[in-house]
Amino acid sequence: MSELNILLICQLGMGLFWIITYILVIYKGWRDKQYGMPMAAICANISWEFIFAFFYPQNDLQRFITLIWFLLDIFILMQFLRYAPNEYRRMLSKKLLYFSFLLTLVFSMLTILGLVHEFHDYEGKYAAFFQNLMMSGLFIALLLQRGNLAGQSMAIAICKMLGTLFASVGFYLYFRTPLITIISVATLFYDWLYILLIYRWQKQKPKL
Repeated sequence: MSELNILLICQLGMGLFWIITYILVIYKGWRDKQYGMPMAAICANISWEFIFAFFYPQNDLQRFITLIWFLLDIFILMQFLRYAPNEYRRMLSKKLLYFSFLLTLVFSMLTILGLVHEFHDYEGKYAAFFQNLMMSGLFIALLLQRGNLAGQSMAIAICKMLGTLFASVGFYLYFRTPLITIISVATLFYDWLYILLIYRWQKQKPKL
Protein backbone atom coordinates (compact mmCIF):
# COMPACT_ATOMS: atom_id res chain seq x y z
CA MET A 1 0.00 0.00 0.00
CA SER A 2 1.41 3.40 -0.97
CA GLU A 3 2.17 6.13 1.56
CA LEU A 4 -0.54 8.30 0.02
CA ASN A 5 -3.18 5.61 0.56
CA ILE A 6 -2.13 5.03 4.18
CA LEU A 7 -2.26 8.77 4.86
CA LEU A 8 -5.71 8.97 3.24
CA ILE A 9 -6.97 6.11 5.42
CA CYS A 10 -5.67 7.88 8.53
CA GLN A 11 -7.29 11.16 7.45
CA LEU A 12 -10.63 9.50 6.74
CA GLY A 13 -10.49 7.44 9.94
CA MET A 14 -9.74 10.54 12.01
CA GLY A 15 -12.51 12.52 10.33
CA LEU A 16 -15.10 9.75 10.51
CA PHE A 17 -14.61 8.77 14.14
CA TRP A 18 -14.61 12.36 15.36
CA ILE A 19 -17.75 13.06 13.32
CA ILE A 20 -19.36 10.06 15.02
CA THR A 21 -18.10 11.34 18.38
CA TYR A 22 -19.77 14.72 17.83
CA ILE A 23 -23.03 13.10 16.70
CA LEU A 24 -23.04 10.88 19.79
CA VAL A 25 -22.36 13.89 22.04
CA ILE A 26 -25.32 15.70 20.47
CA TYR A 27 -27.58 12.66 20.81
CA LYS A 28 -26.59 11.94 24.43
CA GLY A 29 -26.97 15.61 25.32
CA TRP A 30 -30.44 15.73 23.78
CA ARG A 31 -31.47 12.50 25.53
CA ASP A 32 -30.13 13.53 28.94
CA LYS A 33 -31.04 17.23 28.63
CA GLN A 34 -27.42 18.03 29.45
CA TYR A 35 -24.41 19.37 27.58
CA GLY A 36 -21.79 16.75 26.76
CA MET A 37 -18.68 18.80 26.04
CA PRO A 38 -16.94 21.18 28.47
CA MET A 39 -16.94 24.90 27.67
CA ALA A 40 -13.21 25.26 27.00
CA ALA A 41 -13.24 22.29 24.61
CA ILE A 42 -16.22 23.69 22.67
CA CYS A 43 -14.54 27.08 22.31
CA ALA A 44 -11.22 25.58 21.22
CA ASN A 45 -12.87 23.22 18.71
CA ILE A 46 -15.10 25.82 17.09
CA SER A 47 -12.24 28.31 16.90
CA TRP A 48 -9.90 25.80 15.25
CA GLU A 49 -12.55 24.60 12.83
CA PHE A 50 -13.57 28.13 11.85
CA ILE A 51 -9.97 29.25 11.30
CA PHE A 52 -8.95 26.22 9.23
CA ALA A 53 -12.17 25.99 7.25
CA PHE A 54 -12.28 29.67 6.24
CA PHE A 55 -8.95 31.43 6.91
CA TYR A 56 -6.37 28.71 6.27
CA PRO A 57 -8.15 25.88 4.42
CA GLN A 58 -6.10 22.80 3.68
CA ASN A 59 -6.79 20.25 0.93
CA ASP A 60 -10.38 19.88 -0.27
CA LEU A 61 -11.02 16.66 1.68
CA GLN A 62 -9.77 18.07 4.99
CA ARG A 63 -11.69 21.30 4.46
CA PHE A 64 -14.88 19.29 3.90
CA ILE A 65 -14.24 17.25 7.07
CA THR A 66 -13.48 20.42 9.05
CA LEU A 67 -16.72 22.04 7.86
CA ILE A 68 -18.70 19.03 9.06
CA TRP A 69 -16.97 19.24 12.45
CA PHE A 70 -17.76 22.95 12.60
CA LEU A 71 -21.46 22.46 11.84
CA LEU A 72 -21.78 19.68 14.40
CA ASP A 73 -19.98 21.77 17.00
CA ILE A 74 -22.54 24.52 16.51
CA PHE A 75 -25.21 22.10 17.75
CA ILE A 76 -22.97 21.12 20.68
CA LEU A 77 -22.51 24.83 21.46
CA MET A 78 -26.27 25.36 21.39
CA GLN A 79 -26.75 22.50 23.84
CA PHE A 80 -24.19 24.03 26.18
CA LEU A 81 -25.88 27.43 26.10
CA ARG A 82 -29.25 25.80 26.74
CA TYR A 83 -28.37 23.32 29.49
CA ALA A 84 -25.28 24.75 31.21
CA PRO A 85 -27.07 27.52 33.17
CA ASN A 86 -28.91 24.88 35.23
CA GLU A 87 -25.64 23.21 36.18
CA TYR A 88 -23.80 26.46 36.96
CA ARG A 89 -26.65 28.35 38.63
CA ARG A 90 -25.14 28.01 42.12
CA MET A 91 -21.84 29.51 40.99
CA LEU A 92 -22.62 31.81 38.06
CA SER A 93 -25.63 33.74 36.84
CA LYS A 94 -26.75 33.04 33.29
CA LYS A 95 -25.39 36.42 32.11
CA LEU A 96 -22.02 35.83 33.72
CA LEU A 97 -21.84 32.30 32.30
CA TYR A 98 -22.60 33.54 28.80
CA PHE A 99 -20.04 36.33 29.18
CA SER A 100 -17.45 33.78 30.32
CA PHE A 101 -18.27 31.61 27.32
CA LEU A 102 -17.87 34.54 24.92
CA LEU A 103 -14.57 35.56 26.51
CA THR A 104 -13.27 31.99 26.35
CA LEU A 105 -14.26 31.79 22.68
CA VAL A 106 -12.42 35.02 21.87
CA PHE A 107 -9.28 33.95 23.74
CA SER A 108 -9.40 30.51 22.07
CA MET A 109 -9.54 32.13 18.65
CA LEU A 110 -6.67 34.51 19.44
CA THR A 111 -4.54 31.75 20.99
CA ILE A 112 -4.90 29.50 17.95
CA LEU A 113 -4.09 32.38 15.59
CA GLY A 114 -1.09 33.14 17.81
CA LEU A 115 0.12 29.54 17.53
CA VAL A 116 -0.32 29.65 13.75
CA HIS A 117 1.94 32.66 13.41
CA GLU A 118 4.36 31.82 16.23
CA PHE A 119 5.12 28.34 14.84
CA HIS A 120 4.31 29.11 11.19
CA ASP A 121 1.84 26.25 11.47
CA TYR A 122 -0.70 27.07 8.78
CA GLU A 123 -2.11 23.53 8.93
CA GLY A 124 -3.03 23.92 12.59
CA LYS A 125 -1.45 20.66 13.68
CA TYR A 126 0.08 21.93 16.94
CA ALA A 127 -3.12 23.65 18.07
CA ALA A 128 -5.17 20.59 17.08
CA PHE A 129 -3.05 18.15 19.09
CA PHE A 130 -2.84 20.45 22.11
CA GLN A 131 -6.59 20.97 22.25
CA ASN A 132 -7.28 17.26 21.73
CA LEU A 133 -5.12 16.57 24.78
CA MET A 134 -6.98 19.29 26.67
CA MET A 135 -10.32 17.80 25.66
CA SER A 136 -9.31 14.36 26.95
CA GLY A 137 -8.53 15.82 30.35
CA LEU A 138 -11.70 17.91 30.39
CA PHE A 139 -13.93 14.93 29.61
CA ILE A 140 -12.43 13.11 32.58
CA ALA A 141 -12.89 16.18 34.78
CA LEU A 142 -16.52 16.52 33.68
CA LEU A 143 -17.23 12.90 34.56
CA LEU A 144 -15.66 13.26 38.01
CA GLN A 145 -17.34 16.62 38.62
CA ARG A 146 -20.84 15.37 37.85
CA GLY A 147 -20.50 11.96 39.39
CA ASN A 148 -22.66 10.43 36.67
CA LEU A 149 -22.72 9.69 32.94
CA ALA A 150 -25.06 12.53 31.93
CA GLY A 151 -24.01 13.74 28.49
CA GLN A 152 -21.32 11.06 28.23
CA SER A 153 -21.12 7.44 27.15
CA MET A 154 -18.77 4.57 26.40
CA ALA A 155 -19.43 5.00 22.67
CA ILE A 156 -18.33 8.64 22.82
CA ALA A 157 -15.14 7.68 24.66
CA ILE A 158 -14.25 4.86 22.26
CA CYS A 159 -14.91 6.89 19.10
CA LYS A 160 -12.88 9.80 20.42
CA MET A 161 -9.96 7.48 21.13
CA LEU A 162 -10.18 5.90 17.67
CA GLY A 163 -10.14 9.34 16.06
CA THR A 164 -7.08 10.21 18.14
CA LEU A 165 -5.42 6.94 17.14
CA PHE A 166 -5.86 7.55 13.40
CA ALA A 167 -4.58 11.14 13.74
CA SER A 168 -1.61 10.03 15.84
CA VAL A 169 -0.58 7.24 13.46
CA GLY A 170 -0.86 9.49 10.41
CA PHE A 171 1.23 12.26 11.93
CA TYR A 172 3.77 9.83 13.38
CA LEU A 173 4.34 8.19 10.00
CA TYR A 174 4.53 11.31 7.84
CA PHE A 175 4.77 14.52 9.90
CA ARG A 176 6.61 13.31 12.96
CA THR A 177 7.90 15.81 15.51
CA PRO A 178 8.99 15.06 19.10
CA LEU A 179 6.36 17.41 20.53
CA ILE A 180 3.43 15.98 18.57
CA THR A 181 4.58 12.44 19.37
CA ILE A 182 4.60 13.20 23.10
CA ILE A 183 1.20 14.90 22.93
CA SER A 184 -0.24 11.96 20.93
CA VAL A 185 0.94 9.40 23.49
CA ALA A 186 -0.40 11.52 26.35
CA THR A 187 -3.78 11.98 24.64
CA LEU A 188 -4.14 8.27 23.93
CA PHE A 189 -3.33 7.53 27.58
CA TYR A 190 -6.01 9.91 28.85
CA ASP A 191 -8.51 8.64 26.27
CA TRP A 192 -7.84 5.11 27.54
CA LEU A 193 -8.21 6.33 31.12
CA TYR A 194 -11.54 7.96 30.22
CA ILE A 195 -12.79 4.66 28.78
CA LEU A 196 -11.64 2.82 31.90
CA LEU A 197 -13.39 5.31 34.20
CA ILE A 198 -16.65 5.03 32.26
CA TYR A 199 -16.41 1.23 32.32
CA ARG A 200 -15.90 1.21 36.08
CA TRP A 201 -18.70 3.75 36.52
CA GLN A 202 -21.09 1.60 34.53
CA LYS A 203 -20.26 -1.36 36.77
CA GLN A 204 -20.81 0.57 39.99
CA LYS A 205 -23.48 3.15 39.21
CA PRO A 206 -26.88 3.14 37.50
CA LYS A 207 -26.70 4.17 33.85
CA LEU A 208 -27.98 7.56 32.68
